[in-house]
Amino acid sequence: MGQTITQKILAAHAGKDQVEPGELITIKLDFMLGNDITAPIAIREFKQIGVDCVFDKERIALVPDHYTPAKDMKAAQQVKEMREFAHEYGITNYFEVGRVGVEHTLLPDEGLVVPGDAVIGADSHTCTYGALGLFSTGVGSTDLAAAMALGETWVRVPETIKFVYYGKLNKWVGGKDLILYTIGKIGVDGALYCSMEFTGETISFLPMADRFTMCNMAIEAGGKNGIMHVDDTTLEYVKPRAKRPWKVYASDPDALYKEIIEIDVSEIEPQVAFPHLPENTRPVSQATDIRIDQAVIGSCTNGRIEDLRIAASVLKGRKVHPDVRLIIIPATQEIWQQAMREGLFDIFIEAGAAVSTPTCGPCLGGHMGCLAEGERAIATTNRNFVGRMGHVKSEVYLSNPAIAAASAVLGRIGSPEELN
Repeated sequence: MGQTITQKILAAHAGKDQVEPGELITIKLDFMLGNDITAPIAIREFKQIGVDCVFDKERIALVPDHYTPAKDMKAAQQVKEMREFAHEYGITNYFEVGRVGVEHTLLPDEGLVVPGDAVIGADSHTCTYGALGLFSTGVGSTDLAAAMALGETWVRVPETIKFVYYGKLNKWVGGKDLILYTIGKIGVDGALYCSMEFTGETISFLPMADRFTMCNMAIEAGGKNGIMHVDDTTLEYVKPRAKRPWKVYASDPDALYKEIIEIDVSEIEPQVAFPHLPENTRPVSQATDIRIDQAVIGSCTNGRIEDLRIAASVLKGRKVHPDVRLIIIPATQEIWQQAMREGLFDIFIEAGAAVSTPTCGPCLGGHMGCLAEGERAIATTNRNFVGRMGHVKSEVYLSNPAIAAASAVLGRIGSPEELN
């Protein structure tokens, strides 16, 4: 029996010819990640292990992106702990404010993760990197601590669900809509501890930004990892960035899947996930008369330059509704500069938006746009749990950047089509 791409990568990193779903294995790791919430815990645990060095100072990234620039004294202390640990152990990939970005955009853009890798991160959306044809998953801080000492971790080999997307995308529909539609179809536990393998002719035409967005939200369906095969689009992205050699893996034609789900994308219109779960999805045409107080465009799902261009195309020559706050957050410094060079900031500011330095900020209710009691936001982020962006009696609706931008102008959830 053939093997899936996830099985092949895990087998290679376990020193085996093949692995089977359910098998417990230990894998060598190519890279690992901690942020300003999870890394301080991992650092304290690491110091209790009793080793005097990390396994590889160039294979660890410490990214202070959630509460930075430090929102308060506690946040400043957490980042200080990371900074001092990085200096003490010579960790190369520590990113200070001014050079930092949202971790799941920053690491692939910096070429630190490459096809064929096995990667863990103490952050649930580490599955983002699967868009490059690698295995990546989120772990707890104690697992990260052990991995920083050993360079390896344990994994139960997941079963794989294959999602086949076919057909032509409708206008204003992108990767965010495909993954929201998929989660709406299977539920937030529909891929529990499974590998979600995204394939099909539609995927082959998607830009990398959309691919990262889809793999990012595999965890929102309970997935262990999201993954896509490497093609010319992947290599075009990887080649100028990669800091290490890479290896391309692909699923065998006779690989065994737990389930194969086919989706005709021509039937999908822009999606909106209603509170308080990403599975509560509806077509935007059914999201009527929902007044909003805030719109957020950014995060590790939709803070790339492609996302900002889409938002700018909707906002150009228009004004944000007087009752709405529009917050735009480029995911990295590189994206920030590119947006500035292209004149996107002029469009945003003339429309009445606020543009932030790269940060996760409002996505997790950290800072830069928390919600008050009773307020509603539409956001391009990946979670809309109770209290996710602020008060427990606030509401978060998830969408793609075009819908968020159009909604900011309308003052209620709506489509760019309504602005014509």
